[in-house]
Amino acid sequence: MIIYGKQLFFYLLDNAPERLRTLYLAKECEKKLFSRIAALKRPIVRLDERHAQALAKGGNHQGFLAEITPLEPTPLEALKQGNFLVMLYGLTDMGNIGAICRSAYAFGADGVIVANIKHLALENVLRTSSGAAFAMPIAHAPDGLGTMNELVQSGFTLYGADAKGEDVRKVALAQKKVLVLGSEGEGIPSKALHRCHYKVAIPMARAFDSLNVSAAAAVLCDRIANA
Repeated sequence: MIIYGKQLFFYLLDNAPERLRTLYLAKECEKKLFSRIAALKRPIVRLDERHAQALAKGGNHQGFLAEITPLEPTPLEALKQGNFLVMLYGLTDMGNIGAICRSAYAFGADGVIVANIKHLALENVLRTSSGAAFAMPIAHAPDGLGTMNELVQSGFTLYGADAKGEDVRKVALAQKKVLVLGSEGEGIPSKALHRCHYKVAIPMARAFDSLNVSAAAAVLCDRIANA
């Protein structure tokens, strides 16, 4: 797996160096910075701009790229040991998924379940999560409804994010809980929403339709984690 971008490159250098295999530099960097990179004692390859762009598939690499050990999904069974999970039902935008993983990690969730999509591009999620996907367990569950039933059987209470739901600040929260968020356009499908024990919403100070799903996830994660 190839990662790129200065922020992600140095996040891994500082927090998960064991995952780095080969480091690619496509720009000159100051001596102190290069010494920090070289101290890892991994192969360092110099690239010209054309090869760097090819390796990053046209992405903004900022001169820093690396080959890393692939990121694998976490088994759902492992996530059941936690008390606060975030389930993304039908979200397909890897940018939003990555941003939500970052917020979920920051606010203390124990794991994220990406449900009801066939393919999960963890490479893109990693990049848009600014590295948080390495620390946050992420499970892939193609059968969303089946996974919801499994979580309930494991003692979890499901809280579905819905604009018509109750103020999240007033809802009693169970010890083992799952925040369920739907896709950007459609929200949580009706069949899945009916499986939720509670519907929760973010009260708005001004008349406004809704927040972006990643912004809503951050607010809800904060309010649930700090209830």
